[in-house]
Amino acid sequence: MPEENLAAAINESNAPFARFMGAHMTLVTKDRIEGELKVTKDLCTVPDILHGGAIMALADNMGGLGSFLNMPPGASTTTIESKTNFLRGVPIGQMAKAVTTPVNIGATLQLWKTEVFREDGKLAAVVTQTQMIRGAKKG
Repeated sequence: MPEENLAAAINESNAPFARFMGAHMTLVTKDRIEGELKVTKDLCTVPDILHGGAIMALADNMGGLGSFLNMPPGASTTTIESKTNFLRGVPIGQMAKAVTTPVNIGATLQLWKTEVFREDGKLAAVVTQTQMIRGAKKG
């Protein structure tokens, strides 16, 4: 399936919470995922900057998607650790842009890094997360 169609298919079938937040994938491959999130009032903290939990949720969704694309058929994935460094706020009205890439793709553990940028290109946050890959359930 061509990559542009894969992003569209992911947006169509994305997790309910990701759709609720407004997460939108713009590029989806096995080794790079790009997404964006419009900073709305509902996703903000005081004083009208993107809530850290929204940043973490976007990154978790994207890292989980990367793991899904890189695990064997019938396996499942779950986040077992996530760490976020917040560097600067993303103001209301802007589009937060995120890029997720693998740090390590192992048979049972995957490590993903998501960088979140403001519209001016400045880095707003870096999220690293560990995904555990669980084998297919038996019968």
